[in-house]
Amino acid sequence: MYLAIEGIDTAGKSTQISALAKRFPEAVFTKEPGGTPVGEKIRSLILGTGVHSATTEMLLFLADRSEHVSEVIVPNRKRLIVSDRSAVSGIAYAMIKAAVGTEELLRLNRFATGGYLPDKVVILKLSEAELLRRLKAKEHDAIESRGSGYLLKIQENLEKAAELLEIPAVVIDASLPVGDITARIRDIITKGAS
Repeated sequence: MYLAIEGIDTAGKSTQISALAKRFPEAVFTKEPGGTPVGEKIRSLILGTGVHSATTEMLLFLADRSEHVSEVIVPNRKRLIVSDRSAVSGIAYAMIKAAVGTEELLRLNRFATGGYLPDKVVILKLSEAELLRRLKAKEHDAIESRGSGYLLKIQENLEKAAELLEIPAVVIDASLPVGDITARIRDIITKGAS
């Protein structure tokens, strides 16, 4: 099973990945962007310095996705794979920038992934008030610096992107207690593996 944990910045993806790694030590845990050495350089470029061109940003994310699928997803496809982000995020972010139309965006992502998409997606969803509270408590990277309105638009697009890619999605309130969220994701994995 290939499961993607999706959500905007501060939604708690990293926290859930850490909790799930303890519960499923045999699984492969990865992330987009940055799940490979090449991807780590791309991630640093995008998040550290920021990229001004919407087209450049989209192409960098696609390059990372292609490398990630080739180096992590395909070699481990018979194992449980849990990824912090996936093509779902890639499409959600690119839809905001509108560098290309939706159909072309889908085509490019299918090309970059070779058709290897998550079997299921968990979307951790934040209210605006909770997002603002969490953003105040941390320093911002280049993406977070675009503001809460930008992040909330991406959050709306996550569900749309999963639907466009025909990936079953489960939306979970990200303000629930961490343990409750972990238990729900664990159940999704357990049922998916049976």
